[in-house]
Amino acid sequence: MIKDEKINFYISLLLIVLIFVIFVFNFLNYDPIYGYDAEAHYEYVEGFFALLIPNLSDQASDEITSEFFSPPLPYAVPAIFSFICKNMIDVADEAKYCQKYYGKIIQLINASLYFLTLFFYLLTFKFITKKKLINLNVLLPISILAVNYRTFSMLRGEPYIIFINSILLFLLSKHLDKNFKLEKRDYLIFGILLGLMGLSRQWAFLLFPAYAYFLFFKNSKDIRKKVFKFLVYSFSIAFIVCSWFYFKLFFEFGTFTAFNMTPTNFSLYNQPIDFYLINSDEILYLFTKPIRPYLNSFFGIIYSDVWGDYWGYFVFTSKYLDIGRNQLAIGDYLARVNLISIIPTIFIFIGLLKSKLALQKNNLEKFQPFLNFIKLSALFTIFGYFWFLIKFPVSDAIKATYLIQFFHLITIPLIFYLNYLQKTKKKMYGFFITTLMLVFVHNFSAYLSHF
Repeated sequence: MIKDEKINFYISLLLIVLIFVIFVFNFLNYDPIYGYDAEAHYEYVEGFFALLIPNLSDQASDEITSEFFSPPLPYAVPAIFSFICKNMIDVADEAKYCQKYYGKIIQLINASLYFLTLFFYLLTFKFITKKKLINLNVLLPISILAVNYRTFSMLRGEPYIIFINSILLFLLSKHLDKNFKLEKRDYLIFGILLGLMGLSRQWAFLLFPAYAYFLFFKNSKDIRKKVFKFLVYSFSIAFIVCSWFYFKLFFEFGTFTAFNMTPTNFSLYNQPIDFYLINSDEILYLFTKPIRPYLNSFFGIIYSDVWGDYWGYFVFTSKYLDIGRNQLAIGDYLARVNLISIIPTIFIFIGLLKSKLALQKNNLEKFQPFLNFIKLSALFTIFGYFWFLIKFPVSDAIKATYLIQFFHLITIPLIFYLNYLQKTKKKMYGFFITTLMLVFVHNFSAYLSHF
């Protein structure tokens, strides 16, 4: 047993080093200006103060940047740096000159957020399972997702959601363990974090409804009262922290949910039938050329974007398909990635199905509500995202980066299941871990930018 733990520990350290190498490589080889809607995000940075300080500019927010509706947290540090940079230099195009520097600052911040996210995941499972902090069962399933490295290389709000949610999950596990016997500072910390998540990206609000579940998970009226108090105080503080930005949108555009496209009336007919169903031709492309523009279905695009880079903003260049760099050659490799990644996809679904049993067998039933909350959060996220895609039926809105919180959430139950296998079924555990490591090695090139 001790020998097995040592092996897991050393493999975990090796994995951490490899993840560090990935981020260093992408830092040196990828510029966030190539990211999704990057020009608009950079315009947000340049117009940050004009967007948020009343009467500083005569321009309307939507004239400054098409990302005017995005919450401000991810842009704050680069905007401050840009302001300082432009006042220190004297060149023809100050904004463009400073962009290449604050683009790298963004990547350093995002890399730090990713490692801190892993740290809080490790803390959470150390607290729940009473195992050592460095835990391969946590590190490997999360870090095998290629969407992580693309998302955390760009100027986006999703890395902040992932990071803040990792802290909230840790705190929630502790609050649950104490039956929500909390102090005022607990409400304050939780509320501020919820508010900051609301200032990161609107997708964060898809995580909020699942908290209501804790009002019903026990029959004890005393605990329900404590949970109710916790939710009222925390969400009130969150409202204070983040509501100002959404009131700004309301006063300027007449809606709290302002966007750069006009919504349609909700109808399943807004999307064509091939959005919902993957046909035989798409299945063929899924495992031969899983790159733009060969797929149309939600499942096909999302699957290819989780494990590879369907749209070509990171691993390969597809901005101009006729002259883009290496998309046809790398398409063959990404086809193998999609094929190999069927295995971890199956493992993730096994984790979703078997995680409840894993808790029961490991005498961790107390944390069943925590696991249920994670599954509910994933459910609300995917349904909310579907609602968005039907209201705004634009094909290039189907990106795994927008849904990255969902993929983290559905992977977490696999961590519980691996913990169960490690204790009770060592041969099966060895098969799962060895297979995941082999997939990680095979898919390694999909974690690296080839720009």
